[in-house]
Amino acid sequence: MARVIAERDDVIPLLAEVFRTYGFEGASLARISEGTRLGKGSIYHFFPGGKEEMAEAVLDHVDQWFRQHVFDPLNERENAVEGIKAMFDDVARYFLSGRRVCLVGVFALGNERDRFAAIVRDYFVAWIDALAAALVRSGRKPKEARVLAEEVVGGIQGALVLARALDQTEVFTDALKRFQKRLLSA
Repeated sequence: MARVIAERDDVIPLLAEVFRTYGFEGASLARISEGTRLGKGSIYHFFPGGKEEMAEAVLDHVDQWFRQHVFDPLNERENAVEGIKAMFDDVARYFLSGRRVCLVGVFALGNERDRFAAIVRDYFVAWIDALAAALVRSGRKPKEARVLAEEVVGGIQGALVLARALDQTEVFTDALKRFQKRLLSA
């Protein structure tokens, strides 16, 4: 049955779940229609540029959330340690403690990687830069901070994959605890 959605922004989280589940290539119009409960006409009304515009909107939505909840607090909080702690809390919340895959990671690994390479790269660079900056403000040397930031962001992504593969969310939550302890020690 068709669903009544008043705004384009209402559709984006539903599209995100379709792309999380099927990837860009596997997100057919039928699957998009099923996942959003919108007819083809409504989908193209909101996204006249088709699936590519939908993917860009979803990736932008993810980026905005991370900027608001993770990157900006890491960059702007006066107390860098509090910003780092908040990052781990918000990352756990966003990824549903390891039950939700990273949509940007899905786009980074799929055949669509080249199509969205700049968006994917900018997301990870912004996260690494923000975390490294917070680590420097917390007393780490710049080179050490950069290496740690890369390891932690990569480790979070890997822990998501492993938690999903093993169907054990504690793999993700335990990894977050270890990463947080490592960053905040010293």
